[in-house]
Amino acid sequence: MSATAGPAATGVAGRLGLGKGMVVQELGWDDDVDIELREGIESITGSPLVDDEYGDVVDAVVLWWRDDDGDLVDGLVDSLTDLVDGGVIWLLTPKVGQDNYVDPSDITEAAPTAGLATTTSLAAGPRWTATKLVAPKSARARQR
Repeated sequence: MSATAGPAATGVAGRLGLGKGMVVQELGWDDDVDIELREGIESITGSPLVDDEYGDVVDAVVLWWRDDDGDLVDGLVDSLTDLVDGGVIWLLTPKVGQDNYVDPSDITEAAPTAGLATTTSLAAGPRWTATKLVAPKSARARQR
C-alpha cells in the first residue's frame, strides 16, 4: 500500500464509494492495470487489495476485464464468489481506442445474465472505464 497515492487517483477511488476498513478484492490484475487507481483504493480503505485466494467475504470487487479475457458472464459470476450481500462490483474495462476495448453493449448484455444490474459508469483514469454492477434490489429482497 502506498501512502503517496496522488490526489487524482485517490479522487477516482473515492468516486467508487469505497471507505476506510472495506475489504476490496481485485480480480483480473495484469501489467496494464492503473497502478495509481490501485494505490488510491488502498489509501482510502487503509488495506491492500486482496486476491481470489483471500478466503473470506469482501465488500467490493474490482474486476479488470479486457475483450480477450474470455466470457464476460463467467467473469462476472466468478466475481460474486466472495462478495458480501449488498456488495458492489466495479468492472474496469479499457476505454474506447485502447487495446482490448470492451463494447458497453457487451456489459449491458452480460450483467443481467450474471444476475447483476449496471448502475454507474465513470472514467477511471486515462485508460480505463469503471462500471458499477450490483444485484438488483428485487433479487436481494428474494434472497432474504
